[in-house]
Amino acid sequence: MTTGVVGLSKKALITGITGQDGSYLAELLLKKGYEVHGIKRRSSSFNTGRIDAILPELHDRDARLFLHFGDLADSTSLIKLLFGLQPDEIYHLGAQSHVRVSFDLSEYTGDITGLATTRLLEAIRESGIKTKFYQASSSEMFGNSDEIPQSETTSFKPCSPYGCAKLYSYWMVRTYRDSYNLFACNGILFNHESPRRGETFVSRKISRAVARIKAGFQDKLYLGNLDAKRDWGYAPEYVEAMWLMLQQTDPDDYVIATGETHSVREFVELAFDYVGLDWKKYVEVDPRYFRPAEVHVLQGNVAKAKAQLGWKPKVRFEQLVKLMVDADIEAFEAELHGVGAAYRKSRTLD
Repeated sequence: MTTGVVGLSKKALITGITGQDGSYLAELLLKKGYEVHGIKRRSSSFNTGRIDAILPELHDRDARLFLHFGDLADSTSLIKLLFGLQPDEIYHLGAQSHVRVSFDLSEYTGDITGLATTRLLEAIRESGIKTKFYQASSSEMFGNSDEIPQSETTSFKPCSPYGCAKLYSYWMVRTYRDSYNLFACNGILFNHESPRRGETFVSRKISRAVARIKAGFQDKLYLGNLDAKRDWGYAPEYVEAMWLMLQQTDPDDYVIATGETHSVREFVELAFDYVGLDWKKYVEVDPRYFRPAEVHVLQGNVAKAKAQLGWKPKVRFEQLVKLMVDADIEAFEAELHGVGAAYRKSRTLD
């Protein structure tokens, strides 16, 4: 196992750098002395909110974070970027990552979540660069597996286009590792949340609604299957596991999880109880949010990661829920303060 700060010569490339995991990983790598490069999609609106705090000022000669326009559907641009940057490590986090949406966008999910991994692996092979590759695999690959908890040897049984696309990527990583001797790892991460989680994901949907309901700005929270059980962890800890995988002597695949499982209902109960509200008065089940095929229980066996990486989770379920609720209450209060200040300023100008 290798830990500690690395030299300034190390260079990393992150796909999905503007997402939850990408932003935390970028912060971690910068602290460890890396030069960090990220791929971002061209957009007509600003999409760097999660990393704005660490983006360098324009023309900063000491900058160690750089963004490059790119698209996971464009293999030519990926080859050019990899050949030009020659990164020591590549963290492939970019994807269409919403499981429910994958049923509506199954072809797109297969392309961006599945085939994009092949494009990157081929870009490594074609460019001839020497690098280490991390693939963000998912517990959704297990689906409704017969084995609980799930480990690296558990058989896969995905139940969504997202899970199928991730499974394709998983096997392509192993195929390229075995066929071309690439240093390529699969991190099979179970649910990991934070205040930076997207607002359409159930954990953040709950914590954000609690903040707004507590303040009197929302009446109801509509959710799907409350009985689905997940292994919920804390995203900043999980990106450290990604880094540890690429510091090993040999590439391998690892389950990253807490080893505990809790239902969506438990998440709801704890979040509302924390602010002194009865969740049953505010939460309604809406069939529109049910998946065509439900995954009932996901729970990870993290023994291998503990033994080989020296990694273990620290933030547990109750603490995770509370810190997310606290963050959304603080964010909503700041939003209200900003709106109020802007209104008062406009009245002054009148």
